[in-house]
Amino acid sequence: MKMHKVVLYTQPQCPPCEIVKRFLLAYEIQFQEKNIKKDHRSRQYMIDQLSSYSTPTVVIDDEHIIKGFDLDELASKLNISCD
Repeated sequence: MKMHKVVLYTQPQCPPCEIVKRFLLAYEIQFQEKNIKKDHRSRQYMIDQLSSYSTPTVVIDDEHIIKGFDLDELASKLNISCD
């Protein structure tokens, strides 16, 4: 399986963020988490560069940006079969 570079933008008390984290961990996908409440640079980057205003926001291999909660799209971009 190809190793993907995954960056997950999250914030506290975000149930969809927790589900995405659990999904990635369940499939043993390594990811870097950026908490936008603690890391203001990451928050600004998410807004200014990714044009995203909500969490979770997932960036895969610096090219695929998934905004909001979409496990099907996430699985597709990571080549994960959820059957």
